[in-house]
Amino acid sequence: MNEILGYIGLGLVLGLAGIGSCFGTTIAGNAAEGALKKDPSKSASYMLLSAIPATQGLYGFVAFLMSRTRDFTTDGPLMLGIGLGVGLVCLFSAIRQGQICANGIANIAQGHDVLTNTMIYAALPEFYAILGLVAALMV
Repeated sequence: MNEILGYIGLGLVLGLAGIGSCFGTTIAGNAAEGALKKDPSKSASYMLLSAIPATQGLYGFVAFLMSRTRDFTTDGPLMLGIGLGVGLVCLFSAIRQGQICANGIANIAQGHDVLTNTMIYAALPEFYAILGLVAALMV
């Protein structure tokens, strides 16, 4: 049973973080597509902000790789907790980050110079995903 819980935890950390990145990048990507119609000359800024939420999927992948070396016969419940915790933090962090980036993209398209500020605001939810990864690696 412990082994099953461990593998579920591995699946959750990888799956939830990946789903969050998919949602976050498409939220920002949809805003970028709309912004391209308004001001295509700023496409590099749109692309940069659209890619930021993809990092949570990378954190989930790192947690997955680092956790594979554990002994699931004894650490199964621990792995389930780590997978659920880190996976949920990455999921919600990426979604909210995508929303922040989408707002920044819309404002850039309207002619406001907010790229730097948007990146700073987008780094705030990123911080919690990093904390989740660090906590998982410390266990």
